[in-house]
Amino acid sequence: MTLEPLLNAPFAIQFHVATVLPAAVLGAILLARPKGTPAHRLLGKIWLVLMVLTSFSTFFIHGINTVGGFSPIHLISIYVIAGSVRAIQTARQRNIRAHRAHVAGMYFGGIVVAGLFTLVPHRVMGMMIFDGTSGLASGLAAALVSMIFVAAGALAIREAGWGQRFNAIFRRR
Repeated sequence: MTLEPLLNAPFAIQFHVATVLPAAVLGAILLARPKGTPAHRLLGKIWLVLMVLTSFSTFFIHGINTVGGFSPIHLISIYVIAGSVRAIQTARQRNIRAHRAHVAGMYFGGIVVAGLFTLVPHRVMGMMIFDGTSGLASGLAAALVSMIFVAAGALAIREAGWGQRFNAIFRRR
């Protein structure tokens, strides 16, 4: 593992990483800990700010140029920005089920799914984790990162209640 690709990256990528990494950790903590406490509300506001900053920073990153410098990954940023507004609205309306679904969806899409895209070869995070390492070290790093993404995804799915809804749909048949 090496920090060189990040240190040599444009400011937009450095800013993006500086906001997304704490958002990933804080989001997991918020999903796993008790809800509705004053600490949850404060940390949730910080998490939303980090997620919105992370999302806005992507519009200055054009590593995958699909259409006009943007890619399908930028759709996740739009989803997170709109989801942040909805998460705040539903929390204020005391619609906790909808709030949890929005937050878990933003975490799953904005952290887990988008995070997987960062590991594509020749992207900064992929180069940081996998370049300059032996085959064994690279394999171990890939296994560790995969386990982290699977655990984060499972946490988001659990908190959103998607597993229960999925089971309910298939029990009816």
